[in-house]
Amino acid sequence: MTGRPDREVTLEQDVEITRGETRITSDKATYRMVEDQVEASGNLRMQRFGDEYCGDELKLRVEAMRGYVTNPSYRLEKNNANGRAQRIDFEGEDQATIIQGTYSTCNAPDPDWYLKADTLHLDNGRDIGQAGKTVLYFKGVPIIGAPGMSFPLSDARKSGVLPPTFGTTNQGGFDLTVPYYFNIAPNRDLTVFPNLIARRGLQLGMQALYLGETYSGDVRTEVLPNDRQAAGANRYALSATHFQALTSRLAWSLNVNKASDDDYPNDMPRTITGASQRLLPRDMSLTYSASYWNAAARVSSFQLLQDPAAPIVRPYARLPELTFNAGKQEVRGFDWAFNAEATRFWHPDFVRGNRVVMTPRLAYPVIRQGYFVTPKVTFDYTRYALDNPAPGAPDRLTRSVPILSLDSGLTFERDAKYFGESMTQTLEPRLFYVRAPYRDQKDYPLFDTALADLSFAQLFSENRFIGHDRIGDANHWTAALVSRYIDRDGAEKVRLALAQRFYSSPERVAIGSVNTENRSDLLLSASGALSKTLSAESNLQYSESTRTLNRANAGIRWQPAPKRVLNLFYRRDLLNNLEQFDTSAQWPLAKRWYGVGRINYSLKDRKVVEGLLGTEYKADCWVFRIVAQRIPTALQKATSALFFQLEFNGLARLGSNPLDALRNSIPGYQQINQP
Repeated sequence: MTGRPDREVTLEQDVEITRGETRITSDKATYRMVEDQVEASGNLRMQRFGDEYCGDELKLRVEAMRGYVTNPSYRLEKNNANGRAQRIDFEGEDQATIIQGTYSTCNAPDPDWYLKADTLHLDNGRDIGQAGKTVLYFKGVPIIGAPGMSFPLSDARKSGVLPPTFGTTNQGGFDLTVPYYFNIAPNRDLTVFPNLIARRGLQLGMQALYLGETYSGDVRTEVLPNDRQAAGANRYALSATHFQALTSRLAWSLNVNKASDDDYPNDMPRTITGASQRLLPRDMSLTYSASYWNAAARVSSFQLLQDPAAPIVRPYARLPELTFNAGKQEVRGFDWAFNAEATRFWHPDFVRGNRVVMTPRLAYPVIRQGYFVTPKVTFDYTRYALDNPAPGAPDRLTRSVPILSLDSGLTFERDAKYFGESMTQTLEPRLFYVRAPYRDQKDYPLFDTALADLSFAQLFSENRFIGHDRIGDANHWTAALVSRYIDRDGAEKVRLALAQRFYSSPERVAIGSVNTENRSDLLLSASGALSKTLSAESNLQYSESTRTLNRANAGIRWQPAPKRVLNLFYRRDLLNNLEQFDTSAQWPLAKRWYGVGRINYSLKDRKVVEGLLGTEYKADCWVFRIVAQRIPTALQKATSALFFQLEFNGLARLGSNPLDALRNSIPGYQQINQP
């Protein structure tokens, strides 16, 4: 160490200079105290807040963080970025400009991809990188060039052109989208996405998201003028949702969806209507909530996108629907509830009219350790005023039905072993009784009512119908038995259950044919973890009278390690003429290569209903995906799409995005470049 007191210090051999979070090491350095300036050279390295710079020569005013380093290599901790340059100019606490440099998130000395720019300005304070005259190189080949570009230094949002997406479908051919993102505010953004569809033309789209303390919303629209595949027709779709809290108790919400024509889901399967969505809801509601009650006013309807091969019946519109719900538990041991509804039902082809429903309930639950008993009484009052009843049918109808029910159960526990692990096994018998008198309801309309599918939940409900237009007569018992294995942490490892309903008197109220059996189908269910990597489930609905399995499904999942999953599933539904085998998987094929796929095969029709097949390649700093998918969009129509995507970690994704398709098709799918 040599120098002049209070002026400068010259340091040689194993030099280390530290101030705060800045640390400089070199072979030689000079520190000028008046200027607060360091000049260093030889094996130069500077570390600051985890970032690291190495070069030939450094000149830096330490406190102001202004200066430069020549021929540097650098590494940024926030996003693991690195690169080289002719020079880096430090322009303040959070800003630097890289001159004739590169930028990459690859760790190798010879990165697979990198940005090369004349100037690259990094602003850590704003979390933005801005480059001029930029070329993106992949495997030494330039693939994208631009006179200028900007990108985030982390996962933070910023305005700018998003990476283009491209792909192909059998309906539109090749399509290319170049979105532009506007980061308007932390709680507002807008994305504009022009989409060029080779066979159809230029589609323009927009999505706006906003969020406030008392409101939120999502608006998306897309327009395709002069569709060449539809004789020049103008095609469009709109989706908008909004929620607004008017006061602490009063709220308003809106949900609007519209498409230009019935074939829109077939022709635009990647759009907002969804590939198979045929009923587009439209509703608006006003809701008031208090401590023990709430009230709501709602209007709702649907746009029906008809499929000629499988016509759909239009649901009733509710113009309007008024509801009131109140209830409280533990009032001197009683639980009480009151529900009321007044609805105007409208349909262009069927009976129209008004319906008023009032349903008070009173229960007295007795819950003790090891058992429970819950008697309950319900009174259903319904009144109709019909506009256009069938000839000879009344236009005013009234129905009053008292319903009595008794729910009871026991819980037994014991210590048990499950695959050598200590568990608690339960045995839980349950008995449920319902009594409701018969009411003749043949003249009553069907506004919103259907027979519920048989399930464990439905076996323990008072009414076998969904909706208020039918109240089933009842004099039946439901018996069930459940056994569970629970580990020391309280997690349920295995559940076994069976249940059946027994009729003390025949049912008379029906939609369609009347049930003449003295018992329901037998329901059996089993699910659980067979090991830490293997789980399974099965549900059966067995008819004792016909000795057939009316419904059955069984599935198994094997997930021995991250990014490795195999799903096998079988479905059978004789009541709806359905029998399918569904298998999906994500699995390593070779070093860095992963296969993904799904086949949903109809055994009745002997054809693939839905399919997906693809492969993914994971390098250290990039991922390539190619995925083909076939999805049904109507009874006799299907759409095939091909996805290509090249993802540069920490920068952008180029191509069409198959990740949503992979997550929806393969339960347990994980991104291969995520922890």
